[in-house]
This record gives sequence, C-alpha cells and structure tokens, in this order.
Amino acid sequence: MTRPLTAVQRRLVDAADPGTGRLRGTPAQLAALVKRGLAFRHPRPPHDHFLTPAGHRIREAEPEPEPAPVKTGGPAPTGVFAARVGGEHPAPEPGPARLREVRGAWQGMLELRRMTNTDGATDRPCGWERAHLVQAAALALEAAGHRPAGADAEGGGYRVRETPQPEAVAVHEPDGEALRACATTLEEAGWQVGEYTEPRTRARYLLASPRRV
Repeated sequence: MTRPLTAVQRRLVDAADPGTGRLRGTPAQLAALVKRGLAFRHPRPPHDHFLTPAGHRIREAEPEPEPAPVKTGGPAPTGVFAARVGGEHPAPEPGPARLREVRGAWQGMLELRRMTNTDGATDRPCGWERAHLVQAAALALEAAGHRPAGADAEGGGYRVRETPQPEAVAVHEPDGEALRACATTLEEAGWQVGEYTEPRTRARYLLASPRRV
C-alpha cells in the first residue's frame, strides 16, 4: 500500500464487523480494498468481502491526523504489515504500537483461517499462509512473544528462512531452550515441526510445515 486510504475507504474499514471483519460497500469500493490487499472476496456464495490481516491492522491502528510518508529501505517499504523474520535492518521499532500491530495481524490471520478453511478451522494454517510460509511462521512466533534476531549475527533470537523443501521453513535460534519454545508455539499454531542438526555446524534448527488436517 503506497497511498493513504481515501476517506471512503477509511470509513469502510472502520465500519467492518468487529467479529468477522465483514465489509459492506459498493462493488467498486470493495474491489479497491481487495486491490490494496486490505480485503478478500470469499470464494463461496454470497461472496462477501472480509478484511485481510493487513485490513485488521489498519482498523486497529490509532488514526493519524496525516499519513506519514513511506520510507524507502525499511523492512516493509510497501506500508503493509510484515512480521519479524529475524535479522532485518533496519528493524521495526519495538513498543506498544508494534504490539498492537502484531496482535491485530494475528487476530486477522485467525479470522482468515476461519473464513477460508473449508471447515472453518482456526487451529491450522490456511491457503494464504501456505503461499507465504516465512511470513506466516514469523507472525506466529512474534505474536507469541518470541524475540526475533537483530541485525547482529552474533546475537540471539529466532530467524525464519526459506528452504529448498516444498511447504517448509527453517527456524534458527542459537539458544536450545528458546528453540524448543519456538517449536511448541508453531505446533500450537497448526504447524508440523521437527528438530534437526546442520551437518557442518552441528547447530540445531527447526523444520516446520503447515498442517493440513
């Protein structure tokens, strides 16, 4: 999202159902929110529109008198919420505003699961998460309060990275206890997790895949 919301779009987002994120508006207004990644059209009739995690974040964020300019070179240059995968530079500023963003994004993700999983289940990842594995796993970890790694490679904290394996991400955390805590969080969030050892460095890491059933 590179442009601030229009007044009409802001009203639509603010007026979304607080429980389901269901939106009401004209087809053109709803399509504009979909294009900006703030809403999605439900695949089943009556094809209602609902807020995405980014849309929930916008609604829960404190309104600003004027939109701040988008900074280039930041961790999320598009302005859309991005979970901490670890090692970003610069990293989002910690604090209450970040906590609100993470909380809103996670609640939005649970709602997206409920609306897009065929059985309405919220205890396992949905299609969006399978298409965005690193961000999905990182959101589960950050929302549970795990500490992401900083830019310093020597520091602790988790790092979520892509792997050559289909539908799998690697989670690195130098502290063994913290690594096992990450495994517990991902399992509770609906991921299948195994712990492995890197052949060269002998470092332990997690391999996590979204659970389907």
